Amino acid sequence: MAHPELAARPRWRRTGNVYFPVAAAVDGTWWILRINGFPDHPPWTLFVGGVRRFDLDDLPSGWKYPSDPASPVLETRIAEEVLTPIRGFVAYGSEVGRPCDNPFCCG
Repeated sequence: MAHPELAARPRWRRTGNVYFPVAAAVDGTWWILRINGFPDHPPWTLFVGGVRRFDLDDLPSGWKYPSDPASPVLETRIAEEVLTPIRGFVAYGSEVGRPCDNPFCCG
């Protein structure tokens, strides 16, 4: 399997961050989803351990996204710690040194 992460069943928690709305601890490593400027970019990018893994057009069925406002939220301190390594990667492509500069999707 090209992306073994797709078979996992992360327990996502809301982060309170608009760009990186959810994170999950999977086998001791933090997974974070970035929401991208769709339709100009794929809707999601997965980061594992602070490193970009791949983009997603759809979330796998086993990834129960917590869209309900009453879904579990990470403690503020933990969310800050988890997001610190990727905080500068808000714009699509910034994690590979080519940030999108289109003000309509990434501005």
